[in-house]
Amino acid sequence: MAEKSTDRAPGKAASAPGTEPETTQNGRSRGGSTVVLLIIVAILIAGGLAYRYWGFWQVPEQAGGQPPAPEVTVAEPIVREIMEWRELTGQFEAQDSVEVRARVSGYLESRDFTDGEIVKKGKLLFVIEPRPFELALEQAKATLAQSQAELRLAESQLNRTSQLREKDFAAQATLDERQAQVDTAKAAVETAEAAVQQAKLDLDYTHVVAPMAGRVSEREVSVGNLVMGGAGVSTTLLTNIVSLDPIYFVFDVSESDALDYQRLVESGELPSARKGERVQVEGQLSDEKTWDLKGYIDFVDNQFNASTGTIRVRAVFPNEDMSITPGQFGRVRIPMSKRKPTMLVPAAAVTSDQASKQLYIVDKDNKVVPKTVELGPIVGDNLQIVRSGIEPDERVIINGLMRARPGAEVTPKDGEIDDSSLPESAQK
Repeated sequence: MAEKSTDRAPGKAASAPGTEPETTQNGRSRGGSTVVLLIIVAILIAGGLAYRYWGFWQVPEQAGGQPPAPEVTVAEPIVREIMEWRELTGQFEAQDSVEVRARVSGYLESRDFTDGEIVKKGKLLFVIEPRPFELALEQAKATLAQSQAELRLAESQLNRTSQLREKDFAAQATLDERQAQVDTAKAAVETAEAAVQQAKLDLDYTHVVAPMAGRVSEREVSVGNLVMGGAGVSTTLLTNIVSLDPIYFVFDVSESDALDYQRLVESGELPSARKGERVQVEGQLSDEKTWDLKGYIDFVDNQFNASTGTIRVRAVFPNEDMSITPGQFGRVRIPMSKRKPTMLVPAAAVTSDQASKQLYIVDKDNKVVPKTVELGPIVGDNLQIVRSGIEPDERVIINGLMRARPGAEVTPKDGEIDDSSLPESAQK
């Protein structure tokens, strides 16, 4: 038999036994198939992740390929009996303030109050050394007694001279002289009596008492110091007292607010303080949320401040517990209407369109319709008064404004407007 040729084509080396790559029927290697399979798996994984990612952010489509209408919360405006107010900032002031000064000179002997104490009228505050004034009073009394004795002597001499004159035993000139002596003695007695009264008054002034009830400030002079009295500007200031009950609240009203109020007065809707009518107001301290202070306006200034365009107004509030201190800031609200049915919506439902204010309404076709409204002040816990622009039975978007677009369709969900922050008289 002929032997099999072992010759190989030139340039090709012989393969080692068992190392020759396996081939498929179409001539491709198994290694290449594995690579292709891995690539396909990677593409499928990447596609799945991409679908999962983008599908998360996309809104599920309804049948027909349209996204669902966004959901918003709607409610009809609540209608309550409300009085409109205008809130203003101001400052409490004492109704009366007195500087307590020395009225006689001397050394300060004692202080009979605690700094910051609430005192009643007539309360002893200071004592100026009284002994020199006691001596002055005794001296004035002695002078008065002397003058009275001289008057009695002059009257006695006048009486005798008159009797002698009736019998022509005394000259008329002597009688006139005796009469002049009596008149002089009477004047001396009156002068001495006035000196006694002045000495008593000076002695009383050594005991410095509170001229009114209120809160006393700190002492300005320590015991042992010399204080100067009298009626001049150089008198020594000892302390000061401010009244507390009632207390004033002073605030400034802009010209526009004043004109608004004036028009309401002219229409007969509101009273006028200038006509002596009592205008009821409510007040609160700067950190308070409720209007617990009830008072009235007792003064409106006679002119506007040219530099600020405001007019000064003053209200009076009771301060029976004396907890309010002059100088504190607070707020006051004055009525700007009678109590009447008023529409209210959450203040957060109001949007702005340049110079106008709008509310978004959902119509019967569930379409968003913007409506321009006229607003009043905010009352309660951010409830906005709506004077005009909508009807009480219209559905106002109160939540979900960011998802609402004018003319777009929405899915309305019924909500409710909370009126618990309104006064009990205005709650339904």
